[in-house]
Amino acid sequence: MKSKVEPLVNLNINPCKMCMPMGSATAFYGLKNSMTILHGSQGCATYIRRHMATHYNEPVDIASSSLTEEGTVYGGSENLKKGLNNLIELYHPDIIGVMTTCLAETIGEDVPGILDDFKEEHPEYKDITLISCPSPGYGGSQYDGYFGALYSMVSSIIMDSGKNNLVNVVTAPISPGDTRYIKSMLKLFGLEAILLPDLSENLDGEHHKEYKRLPHYGTSISELKKMGGAKITLEICDFERKNSVGEYLQETYGVPFVRIPLPVGLRDTDTFLNTLSEISGKEIPEELKKERGRYLDSMIDSHKYNSAGRAAVFGEPDMVYSTIRLMCESGILPVVCATGTACPELAKKAGPEIEKLADLYLEEEYKVIDKADFKEIEAMVIECKANILVGNSDGRRIAEDLKLPLVRRGFPIHDHVGGQRLKMLGYEGSMEYMDEISNHLIDTTETSFREALYKDYYKDTLIDTKEKEVEPMISTREEEMRRKTLEHPCYNCKGHKFARIHLPVAPACNVQCKYCVRKFDCPNESRPGVTSVILTPEEGLSRYLAVKEKMPNLTVVGIAGPGEALENWESVKSLFELIRAHDPHVTFCLSTNGLKLPLYAEELAKLSVSHVTVTLNAVDPHISGQMYQYIRFMGKEYTGDAAGAIMVANQLAGIRLLVASGVLVKVNIVTVRGINDGHVAEVVKTVKDLGCFITNIMQMIPVEGSIFEQVEPISNKQLTEIRKQCEEIMPQMYHCQHCRADAVGTLTDDKSIELKGFLNEEPKNPQTVTTKYRFAVASKSGVIVDTHFGHAKEFYLYDYLNGEVRFAGKRKVEQYCMGEEECGEKETKMEGIMAAIEGCNGVIAMRIGMEPTRKLAELGIKPVNTYDMIEDAVKKAAAAM
Repeated sequence: MKSKVEPLVNLNINPCKMCMPMGSATAFYGLKNSMTILHGSQGCATYIRRHMATHYNEPVDIASSSLTEEGTVYGGSENLKKGLNNLIELYHPDIIGVMTTCLAETIGEDVPGILDDFKEEHPEYKDITLISCPSPGYGGSQYDGYFGALYSMVSSIIMDSGKNNLVNVVTAPISPGDTRYIKSMLKLFGLEAILLPDLSENLDGEHHKEYKRLPHYGTSISELKKMGGAKITLEICDFERKNSVGEYLQETYGVPFVRIPLPVGLRDTDTFLNTLSEISGKEIPEELKKERGRYLDSMIDSHKYNSAGRAAVFGEPDMVYSTIRLMCESGILPVVCATGTACPELAKKAGPEIEKLADLYLEEEYKVIDKADFKEIEAMVIECKANILVGNSDGRRIAEDLKLPLVRRGFPIHDHVGGQRLKMLGYEGSMEYMDEISNHLIDTTETSFREALYKDYYKDTLIDTKEKEVEPMISTREEEMRRKTLEHPCYNCKGHKFARIHLPVAPACNVQCKYCVRKFDCPNESRPGVTSVILTPEEGLSRYLAVKEKMPNLTVVGIAGPGEALENWESVKSLFELIRAHDPHVTFCLSTNGLKLPLYAEELAKLSVSHVTVTLNAVDPHISGQMYQYIRFMGKEYTGDAAGAIMVANQLAGIRLLVASGVLVKVNIVTVRGINDGHVAEVVKTVKDLGCFITNIMQMIPVEGSIFEQVEPISNKQLTEIRKQCEEIMPQMYHCQHCRADAVGTLTDDKSIELKGFLNEEPKNPQTVTTKYRFAVASKSGVIVDTHFGHAKEFYLYDYLNGEVRFAGKRKVEQYCMGEEECGEKETKMEGIMAAIEGCNGVIAMRIGMEPTRKLAELGIKPVNTYDMIEDAVKKAAAAM
């Protein structure tokens, strides 16, 4: 994680902050009958008035000493004194905040000295409190100016240290709406408080027919003087500061203080209310407990949308950090967190908060930065793929450029009305805030998902072009596709003279059909999923070239398992590329269950795969789900209706993409009595509308060991009736031979067994051993030794005797190794594994660690490390015993 992004040059472009006097002026507007004067040029005061007036939608008066070139050279004391005199005669304030600017600080004006001179020269103004507030624009941001003004207020006044029962409440910059929330909570707990500052009325007031020049609400000078005798100071701010009001009152007047975060979100609102409860000695009212319950319910309502949120949050430190905590407890990941203020503590506090959620989302990249400008923020938003912005309206340019929603909070908000009333504190304020964010996420999804799908799957494909553009493309390929189809024995019932070769390079599968048990090294059984050997792409090329030399009528190369072709995509792709380099005219064909078809449909077309068979047993998700024991998709396992829904959606989408790319699609339908036998016609109608070429309605073959092994297949008569019914919809295939995954030859004359003698890539059997052995094999697939000993959740038991390997059962075990942090003390798990494999002579796994190897050796069990087909591995292990 980077906490800071270095600019290319030493400057800020569109800073994410405003100058100190802006914050100071805001703080002084929380005092009753107060007025501010800016010792500097007239433009500074105009800048501040404009920003405050458009955000708060209230008239804002700020006087200026109007320093000119002469005052800059010779000193501006006379300008300031004259300005103070005019201000008093016009406004009659109780308090005057005298703020400096860059100009006044640069020329070294002694403002406190000037104010002392002014008091001596005007004793008639002795009841007016003058507060000097240093606030050079280059000294920090409006955030620093705000807290600097609060410190100047309390440190400039001689307070009454006599003890009272008041509570001092000092807040970070918040809206008038949120200030009213703080006051209502204090009242609810029966606490009399002095709020510093109190912006609740002066910057969000009621309508008056006549303009009142001074703020008539807020904290009065008499209340300020009582702060030195309060029973406690509650500082509501997330960050420690050198100019802390709470620390000053404690050190100077002995008033204890507590610092708590802004009450945003569940945790921090709980902290705020518990603190008020402790100070007042009163229980939290029932109405607040109900509010908390509603907020919890709202978090549950929105969590399914929030998990898609990748937020960029920017603004003042307290607002940013509180929003981060709110988001993290609600499931939104803040990937960009930025403040224009110098605040290195933000990264220290926010980093662990974000990292905890990022780990759950398997996300590594997020950024927390202070002293940021909007150029940096925009670059990070793009890099971290944020999909929502949260901050003040100065971020609207980024929102417009990147077409992202902007949830407005903080200061300033110039492009919307009501910025002064926006809330984020308390349970209800947090709920409104989170609802707004969640709704923007929903809007983004609803308005952009079609465009995203279009760009990912349709843009610049055949389906994206107009009919007049497709037609010439089809006509140029028509003759070639006609030839390939005539020479494809599965797609042309009269093409029996043409041979095909199935190359078994795809052992892994992502679904477990209830009618399927895939077998390897089984030369005496002919059905899908059976092969004598698994080939590498290079071995597949060698087999093709050898068969082509002996079989000139070989026209089709197919991948039909023994598992799922698209689950073994790299091997399949490599094989097609190798063969195409040697033979530019051969027809490529592939069989798939369709689960991953949308991901690879366009790549199949680019590889010149002209014919694809999709096994689609149902278009009703409920029926489809009954055909599978489970499916594995995107790292998760699904069963039942969920599995069926995913299968049907992906199969139909994949078929659409294949047809749009000019690929001929054959659909296989395995018909199972009592499940989909009455649904076949609906499947055929659907695929016909999609543009498929032919359907192949098949009987289910009962296979020993499968879930459907006891299900009686439909009769030949019923199969014929279904085919005839569906033939009225689209062409049907009647000549299917249920080919093996390593079939070679024509449909009526398979040569795969006869050709074993000259296909030298097939493994040679090890020397026959006469001793009987039992082996425990670590395998996920049950076909290949593909699992480390420490990762095994089950072991397959195989007996070896006189060259024969027989399956003897399975033993479930608890996984020994769960990762580096948990592999240290696993004695009980190891004992369970050793008990499960008791009686075995050897253990076969991809890799066996030193500790398990030692334990096995102590029991007289030989460890064997290999990566091979299980049967071959057992024979080799027996030979090595």
